Amino acid sequence: RDPLDLQTMLAAVATATLGWQAGATSSLVAGPVAGRSPLRAAVRALVDDKAEVEEYFNNVGFERWNKIYSEDGEVNKVQLDIRTGHGITVEKVLGWVDQDGTAKAGETFCDAGCGVGSLAIPLATRGATVIASDISEAMQTEAAQRAAAAGVAERTTFSTSDLENLSGKYDTVTCIDVMIHYPPEKMAEMVKHLGSVADKRLIISFAPDTWYYRGLKAFGGLFPGPSKTTRAYLHPEESVVNALLASGFKLERTEMTGTNFYFSRLLEAVRVEA
Repeated sequence: RDPLDLQTMLAAVATATLGWQAGATSSLVAGPVAGRSPLRAAVRALVDDKAEVEEYFNNVGFERWNKIYSEDGEVNKVQLDIRTGHGITVEKVLGWVDQDGTAKAGETFCDAGCGVGSLAIPLATRGATVIASDISEAMQTEAAQRAAAAGVAERTTFSTSDLENLSGKYDTVTCIDVMIHYPPEKMAEMVKHLGSVADKRLIISFAPDTWYYRGLKAFGGLFPGPSKTTRAYLHPEESVVNALLASGFKLERTEMTGTNFYFSRLLEAVRVEA
C-alpha cells in the first residue's frame, strides 16, 4: 500500500468524520502547550488551527478534497469511501429540506463552511436562496464556478469567511463537517454564533466524542507524517445539544452516518417560539 494512502486511511479513521474541511492529513494533537497558561494556550491553539486550516485548504488540501468531491475525480478506495459518506450526510440534510419544502418555498439558507458547494448547490437547484462561505478562498471560488455550471449562480452567493465573522439573518443555517476544526472549549461559542444568524433552524454535524472514536483518534496519532497539517477535535453529543438548547433551540431530528472511514453525527434544531 502506498504510504500516503495508509496515512490517509489512518487519519481518516482517527479524525472520525471527514467532510469538506476534515482533512485526511489532520494532526491529532490538541491541548495546552507545556509552560503556557491554559487560557493563552487555548487562544493560541484556536488561532493556529484557523491558520492551518486556511493554509491547508488553499493549497494541497484543496487539490485533494476537490478531487474527492468531484464525481469524476480519480480517487483511491479510502477517498471513495469518504466521498460516499459525505454524500450520504448531504443527502440526509436535503431529505429533511425536501420533507418540509423550505427550499422549494425560496427560503434563505446560510451554508457555513460550504467547501466546493456539495450542499449549497443542491439547495439552490431546489429553489432556495443560498449565501455560502468558506475559510478557504480556493474552495469558495470552486463552489461559485460549480454553481454557475449548474445554472444557479443567480440564487447563490459565495464568499471567504470563517464562522466567527458570519453575519446577517437566514431562515436556516447549515454547518456540515466543520466543527471538527474547533476545540471543545470553543464549540458552545460557535454554536451560539451560528444560532444568532438563524431565524428558524440550525443544522450541524460533528465528530462524536465516544470511547470508540477516541481510541481510533489516538491510534491514528501514532503515525506521524509531514502532511498532517490540521488538528482534529471530537465533541460530546450532550455538549453540542446543551449548546443548542442554551442558544434558544430545541432538537428536532438526528441522524448518524458511519462508513468505513467517515463518521458524522447530524443534528437539526429549530428555534423555540418565544
